[in-house]
Amino acid sequence: MSYYEHHIFFCLNQRENGEACCADQGAKAAFDHCKGAVKAAGIAGPGGVRVNKAGCLDRCAGGPVAVVYPEGVWYTYVDHDDIDEIVTSHLQGGRVVERLLLAPDIGR
Repeated sequence: MSYYEHHIFFCLNQRENGEACCADQGAKAAFDHCKGAVKAAGIAGPGGVRVNKAGCLDRCAGGPVAVVYPEGVWYTYVDHDDIDEIVTSHLQGGRVVERLLLAPDIGR
């Protein structure tokens, strides 16, 4: 058994050269919302979920992006409702949110 059941990493990368980046698409607000939702659900911490900041995850064209491990499930999202669905369905219920999956061919 691992220390956490799930890690969710949010790309918070900011590009200064004008290229697409998650930071310009509300990634920090989504990260903050997810941390709060995970705590409110009582699943934060050892044996549960760790919400992490990440630098560039190299999937910029699909941004904003988050990835859940250990499954390696990549999500894109639009708003806090999407984040709530990831928390409730995937992090709590173990069900992947199909409609939010990032297409496997999306890269930088």
